[in-house]
Amino acid sequence: MPPSDSQPPVLVIVGRPNVGKSTLFNRITRSRRAIVGDEPGITRDRIGLEARFQDKRFLVTDTGGMTFGEEGRFPELINEGVRTAVDQAAHVIFVVDGRALLTATDRDLADFLRRSGKPVTVAVNKCDIETLDVQSASFYELGFDEPMPVSAEHNQGMADLLERATQDFPVAEEEEEEALRRIRTAIIGRPNVGKSTLLNRLIGEERSIVSPIAGTTRDAVDATIVRGNVELELVDTAGIRRKGKTKEMAEKLSVVMAQRHLRMADVALMTLDASEGVNALDATIAGYAHEIGRALVLVVNKWDLASEQKKAEFREQVRDELKFVGYAPIVFISALLGDKVESLFPLILKVFRESRKRVPTGELNRFLADIDMDRATTKGFRKPKIHYVTQARVGPPTFVFFTNREEKLHFSFERFLINRIRDKFVFEGSPIVVKTKAKRR
Repeated sequence: MPPSDSQPPVLVIVGRPNVGKSTLFNRITRSRRAIVGDEPGITRDRIGLEARFQDKRFLVTDTGGMTFGEEGRFPELINEGVRTAVDQAAHVIFVVDGRALLTATDRDLADFLRRSGKPVTVAVNKCDIETLDVQSASFYELGFDEPMPVSAEHNQGMADLLERATQDFPVAEEEEEEALRRIRTAIIGRPNVGKSTLLNRLIGEERSIVSPIAGTTRDAVDATIVRGNVELELVDTAGIRRKGKTKEMAEKLSVVMAQRHLRMADVALMTLDASEGVNALDATIAGYAHEIGRALVLVVNKWDLASEQKKAEFREQVRDELKFVGYAPIVFISALLGDKVESLFPLILKVFRESRKRVPTGELNRFLADIDMDRATTKGFRKPKIHYVTQARVGPPTFVFFTNREEKLHFSFERFLINRIRDKFVFEGSPIVVKTKAKRR
């Protein structure tokens, strides 16, 4: 699919399992976005990220390792994802292993790429020494232009590779820098609550592999959609399990990456399973978002599979089990059927704006003067004298109270102040941070 005027060209990386596609993706995008490991088949979903080279702006897509003749649901879904990615590509980088001989899968993949009609550059990866550079000539047999020896791990040959792969890409215009407001949104939750189905429904395509097997998503999967003047970068993260439940290396890495992508996000969509209710792991995961300070929406998915329980009762259960995120709005959806999914877009924008809201210092101190401090219950704790308050930062909103004492506020008094701030200024969907500082005499 050729790029539109508004859509940058897409550079797609393909190859059989374990040839170094994800390492190459991370090198081109200058990120650690894709999980890299020695186990073949770690990357299952398509992952996309923007990159630049010589004033050219483009999207890079990393795909799962393509196989031929293998039976099973996962190989079939991965291959379908690769076909979709190649169909959208402006150029394809076909990665082969310079330390190995050509395989039947390499040849089958070459046949598939020739039939696609897309321009292809063969990257002979893992060429760290001169003898391997010479060996790369054997890959002429694939029938494309001169194979390019590279080492993604050691950053060798990358400039020449990108020069060739992006030669027909347009130079980015200066005005493209004026951007839409970008909101990075992470879809989080325990395994098999419907995160990947939700991502696919939000973007309208099968981007993330969906399966009834818990833990299908190992890496985080990105997609970007534009609504009005807002660019939503959606990230479907791997299901977070308890530490003791993760055994495979890839699974442990995926949990670490899910937490990392949550830290990089502006908004978290905490996905709950209506058919199973709220459990302790849900509370742990919501706690990650709360502690990191992310704006939060609680998404009750699979509402079509729930019992006849009323929404009011389930809402009460969620509020009871997740008291500490009582500020987060709750929405009931069915990602599978698409029911109420559209309502998430305005909610994401709303909680993002609330988490970025700033209150002028003058207004804050008029508010402070009106607080009835006698309502604060702090047994055994002497309340400090608060001189004034200011908002230090946003995302999350952070307030500094200047007091007559050095010590930290008692947690109940801190909670009292946060509740008063919410009563007055709302900050729906966003945690609030309160800090103290002793006023200098």
